[in-house]
Amino acid sequence: MRSIWNGAISFGLVSIPIKLVNATESHAVSFRQIHAEDGGRIRYRKVCELEDREVTQSEIGKAYEDADGSMIPITDEDLAHLPIPTAKTIEIVAFVPADRIDPLQMDAAYYLAASGAPAAKPYTLLREALKRSNRVAIAKFALRGRERLGMLRVVGDAIAMHGLLWPDEVRAPEGVAPDTNVTVRDQELDLADALMDTLGEIDLGDLHDEYREALEEVVAAKAAGEAPPESPEPASPGKVLDLMAALENSVRAARESRGEGQPAEAEVRALPRRGTPSRATPKETGGKKSTSTAKKTAAKKTASGEKKPTASARKTTAKTTAKKTASGEKAASATKKTAAKKTPSRRHTA
Repeated sequence: MRSIWNGAISFGLVSIPIKLVNATESHAVSFRQIHAEDGGRIRYRKVCELEDREVTQSEIGKAYEDADGSMIPITDEDLAHLPIPTAKTIEIVAFVPADRIDPLQMDAAYYLAASGAPAAKPYTLLREALKRSNRVAIAKFALRGRERLGMLRVVGDAIAMHGLLWPDEVRAPEGVAPDTNVTVRDQELDLADALMDTLGEIDLGDLHDEYREALEEVVAAKAAGEAPPESPEPASPGKVLDLMAALENSVRAARESRGEGQPAEAEVRALPRRGTPSRATPKETGGKKSTSTAKKTAAKKTASGEKKPTASARKTTAKTTAKKTASGEKAASATKKTAAKKTPSRRHTA
């Protein structure tokens, strides 16, 4: 890897010659500007305003624009002799726990490579000291025309440096959080915890840029004179009215996507209340039917199946009923006496 800066790490009285190498690279698909009518390239030319001509890169220098618009030239030699110790040195100023660094301050990442054999011993010493202390080093360095803040930490067998924003460059989150009072129930937090547990952890190495892959497919199809692939219509999300239902559905969908599936459905029965017989227990039936049940059944049959008798039929029926009642009362009296005598023996037998 090509180095972008050469200097040294200042570790107390120890100096470690190093080379600064970019630790990241961009794989983004880049585009050129064209004239939409004929496809011609749109280019930016660097033109000198005084001479009204295009100049080459070797003719271009740096200057500071003063308040009145005048230009003050600044050369590379001027920058190389800045009166600060960090011009060519990564100066370690403190060692702190890693959790003291706010991720909002994180900027570009670099690898620090030992420059030559003499740097191997002090480089290894700093690396092992960082490992054993479980801390990171806070340093100041100058790069690309400005002094920067950095954090040194161990990555494998190498030392990496993350550029940090200065504390006054991080904006406070004012006006970002909701300004309304919201109450979150314990049940909702439990479902959110279940969703996080279901999603679980993931190997970051398995993640990739799907947008870039889709963009490359479109470019390949256009280059081959084919129609670009069509994207499926996204499902229109409905308005979420019930947060609990949305969380439950999210947990279910997460489990299905991870291949966990759903547990086998079981029959759910309501438990009986204490002191109340379960509905599943059949009632004990005896030989006799309830009098009220018999009356209801008879009433239903009369209402549905029997016709209303005529007046003459009612008179005849009344006379017959009177005769039967008289004779029936005598029979009933005799039956009661007989039943009274038999009842004690039956109870004894039972």
